[in-house]
Amino acid sequence: MFVLVEMIDTVRIPPWNFHRQLNEAIAEELNKKLANKVVYNVGLCICLYDITKLEDSYIFPGDGASHTKVHFRYVVFHPFLDEVLVGKIKYCSQEGVHVSLGFFDDIIIPPESLQQPAKFDEAEQVWVWEYETDEGAHDLYMDQGEEIRFRVVDELFVDTSPTGPTKEPEAPANAAGSATANTTDEGTQKKESPYTLVASISEPGLGLLSWWNS
Repeated sequence: MFVLVEMIDTVRIPPWNFHRQLNEAIAEELNKKLANKVVYNVGLCICLYDITKLEDSYIFPGDGASHTKVHFRYVVFHPFLDEVLVGKIKYCSQEGVHVSLGFFDDIIIPPESLQQPAKFDEAEQVWVWEYETDEGAHDLYMDQGEEIRFRVVDELFVDTSPTGPTKEPEAPANAAGSATANTTDEGTQKKESPYTLVASISEPGLGLLSWWNS
């Protein structure tokens, strides 16, 4: 679930931190920059593990800060495919069951990867496993907050870095000569996650822990 990733970065130390040990100041700046951030195709950065090498520091004209090229290792959340994890159901939607690990929320179990047959209860806004027994069908609800065991089957990275301003189309003028507002849903669209795990519970032993306790 957690891996050590070797990284290289140039760290800027402002002059008011020159009184501190260099390693200590660099560690603070690296955690400030990377902690709880997703690095594209790497994973969710958790914390600095260690610094393996410091190159020479430089102070450039017009900038009183020091700039040091640093080689370091960082603890990163990046589960292996087929790894089994336990989280809690955050909520359910038509898209599937959304799961949280507490520090990471972007986990989705799509409908086709649930225990089958499954249905979505519109009134309760939960997914239901229609469990068949010799005595008939039993509805097993996937309620919010329930602990759930799942298998990681895929991962999706999205580059969410800024791409620069885009030119907005001009709004047409109305009969009075004033501009008519161009209303779109772009401002209300859900922000895309930079890192999403796709999971499955469609095999024995996976799903709500309470299903298998007995």
